[in-house]
Parts: sequence; structure tokens; C-alpha cells
Amino acid sequence: MSAAPDGSSGEPPVLYERVGPVALVTMNRPRYRNAQNSAMTYALDEAFYRAAGDGEVKVVVLAGAGEHFSAGHDIGTPERDAHLPFERRAGLWWDHSDKQGAESRYARESEVYLGMCRRWRELPKPVVASVQGACVAGGLMLAWVCDLIVAADDAFFADPVVRMGIPGVEYFAHPWVMPPRIAKEFLFTGDRIDARRAYEVGMVNRVVPRSELAERTLELAERIAQMPRLGLALTKRAVNQAEDLQGLHAGMDSVFGLHHLAHAHNAEVAADSLGGMDVAAMKKQAGA
Repeated sequence: MSAAPDGSSGEPPVLYERVGPVALVTMNRPRYRNAQNSAMTYALDEAFYRAAGDGEVKVVVLAGAGEHFSAGHDIGTPERDAHLPFERRAGLWWDHSDKQGAESRYARESEVYLGMCRRWRELPKPVVASVQGACVAGGLMLAWVCDLIVAADDAFFADPVVRMGIPGVEYFAHPWVMPPRIAKEFLFTGDRIDARRAYEVGMVNRVVPRSELAERTLELAERIAQMPRLGLALTKRAVNQAEDLQGLHAGMDSVFGLHHLAHAHNAEVAADSLGGMDVAAMKKQAGA
């Protein structure tokens, strides 16, 4: 894949295709392991909005092009665009790009990270994640907003941001997608867990051979699509409400504050709000 002069691939960051009653939404930055910049985030939002409004679509599949589902938020590619303004859709926080310090970080992450993920979780159609390779940090957030997760046998999951002094990613679903003690070990160590372990702790629904991932995910989506649209929407709403009654929504709000306390602390005592941890430093500490 050749790059444009600005470092971009020239390809759309998200692909959209409809296969019968299933919308296939595919992250399309394989060169950067589908690292999520703002352009990708807003393209995902547009794709999900399109699928929600299409009366022929019953189920959505979220996938990643290439070898990996997503290596997380973009903290170092040539297309990193955290400084740029975008039209806000997920909330009413003001534009971050002309602000400074914690005000800028909090406004941006309220919109692009926590706000977008909450918006997508409430899409009134089932969403199935199709995960291969890396599903790390911000990649977890995208998988966790989905209703079901089908993992390839080469998939691995990790949230290493405690190495930055930060208590996990912004969409802090950890104690709801896995038991609390497992969540603590997952965060305290920053270690990867493989697809089989993720299945054992209830974080994924199915583990399939890598060569069969797309086919098996589509089969599941098509089976779900045989159900009535309204029945699916109401059932999804019922389970989401139960999770919220178990503290998911309020818990995320509280951890989001701790997350930004950590950013502010890093900005005071370290090289930057990430504690000076760039991609290379994160890989080195992880032993990758």
C-alpha cells in the first residue's frame, strides 16, 4: 500500500458494505494496525448511523482490515489528528482544538472516546465484533461496545495504559466484561490474554479458526437477523439497562474523572499527558 505525501494511505479509514440484512463496517488502516485517529472515529460514527437508519439492515458486524482488529488509539502515526477540530456529535462539550491543558483533553475525550462509545453501545440493532490479532486499549473499547464478540484463535487482548499511570481506557467496562479480580490482574500486569482465556472469563462469545473468522461471524449475524427487528432492539435495550443498573454508566463516569486526574498529573510531572510513553516505549515495556 503506497502512502500519500502527508503519510496517509489515500484509502477511506472505514469501509461499509451491506450483505443482505447485515452491514459490514470495517476499520481500514491496516498499515497502522487500525489505530484509531479522529478521522476513523467519525467515519465509524457515520457508518453506524447509516446502518441504524437503513431499514434493510438487521445486524451490524464491526471488523478490522488486515492482521489486527485494532491496536488502540492513534498516539504516533503520521495521520494522528488529535489537535484538529471535528463536528461534535456525541455530546455538548465545546471544541477542544483552541483550548489548553485539562480543558482541551477532557473536552476531546468526552466526545471522541467516552461519548462515541456510549453512542454506539445504544445503536438499536445488534452489533457483532469480529476480532483477530491485536485488540488493545482503545481496541477493547470498540469490541466492548458490541453486543457479541467472535474472536479468531490468534486474537489477543490487553489494556497496558496503567504503564502510563492511567487507570485503564476511557470506556472503563472492565469489571462488567470480566470478573473484578480478573479485571484487576488484567490491568495491574498489562499482560495480554489470548482468545481462549477471554472466552473462559466470559469476555468473548466464540473462538474460531482465523481462516474462518469472517465466515463464522457472518453466519452468526445472519442467524440473529432472522429475529424481528423490534424484538432485537428491545432485548438489547433490556440487557443494556440491566448493566446500567449494575453500575456500568455511573462507574464509567467516576473512572473517567480518575483517568483525567492521571492525565493532568502526567502533564505536571512527566514529558506529556501520557507520561512520556510513546508507541516504542509501550512496546518495550510490554516486551513486544
